[in-house]
Parts: sequence; C-alpha cells; structure tokens
Amino acid sequence: MPRYHVTYASAAARALRRLDRPVQRRLADAIDRLGDDPRPHGAKALQGADGLLRIRVGDYRIIYAIHDEQLVVLVATLGHRREVYRNL
Repeated sequence: MPRYHVTYASAAARALRRLDRPVQRRLADAIDRLGDDPRPHGAKALQGADGLLRIRVGDYRIIYAIHDEQLVVLVATLGHRREVYRNL
C-alpha cells in the first residue's frame, strides 16, 4: 500500500502549536501514522460532515479528510474532545 502525504490545514497547525509538548508529540505520532494507514481501526466517519473522519488519541480528536486520488491526508483540525466539534 502506498504511503499517503499528510498535510495540515492552517487551523490544525495552529491548534497543534498551542498544545503542551507531550500532547503535541502524541498527536504528531498519530498523524504521522495516518500516512501509512489513513483508515486505522477506530476511525469513524463524522455525521453531517461529508468526507471527514476522526480518530481518538486519549481525550483529543484528530479530524481529517482522505483524498485517495492524490494520496493525501488533510488534517482539518484537532483538539480536545469537548471543543473540537464546535466549528465543523
């Protein structure tokens, strides 16, 4: 299976920079693994948000889209589970 290129939306990059270093590392590792397997076990499609999926990393969520034609995973946003779904 080919490796997908992972890109960040500006909101996702900004949200990642605002987090504590240990949380940043955990989320960055999970995002990097999306390049190898963009549909890992536990990934769920979001209701009402066409084409978006989410994965859980502790209390944090990574919201992303997969573009199979270009082999790209676009990380749309990420954040604490309480707040991440508010602006979708």
